[in-house]
Amino acid sequence: MDLPYYHGCLTKPECEALLLKGGADGNFLIRDSESVPGALCLCVSFKKRVYNYRILREKHGYYIMEAKPSTSKEVFPTLEEIIFKFKTPGQGMVVHLSNPIMRRSFCPRERRLKLELNVYENTEEEYVNVLP
Repeated sequence: MDLPYYHGCLTKPECEALLLKGGADGNFLIRDSESVPGALCLCVSFKKRVYNYRILREKHGYYIMEAKPSTSKEVFPTLEEIIFKFKTPGQGMVVHLSNPIMRRSFCPRERRLKLELNVYENTEEEYVNVLP
């Protein structure tokens, strides 16, 4: 993926450190989900907290932002379209995206392989509710 704000297998604590470093609301980046293989997280800072929005990729290559069951899902052709939409205030995020945190280096392949091998290991953090 060739987006300068895509950080690959950045961990949640590493992500939080990057986004909160400057202290500005609206800092954002995209990283791989640690709990759902193949999913991405759009992470944004607001009032000294980091909010994570899961992005799922459909079989036809489109992207869907995970939302509440009561809201209709919106389909995006590219990740850039998601970012473009949520740079505008009032689109349903806690704050609009304003400052992309650019990637300085990419996750080493060895680390990525280790993460993939441990995907099915049970932990006590971040369980996903599966819908019937």
